[in-house]
Amino acid sequence: MNLPEDPIMLLSVVNMKLRDFYATLDELCRAEDVDRDDLCLRLARAGFEYSEENNKFW
Repeated sequence: MNLPEDPIMLLSVVNMKLRDFYATLDELCRAEDVDRDDLCLRLARAGFEYSEENNKFW
């Protein structure tokens, strides 16, 4: 998966995929061949964190 560089676009794409296609962040990362730690770090730098309960970043 080619991830957008812009953190807001990245947030939007990831949350859309989590909402529409994947039940967990781990499932998304496996299916899309994305490094979970890198993804979480990039979004954390922009002030977002993953909520397992809600299955989204906010």
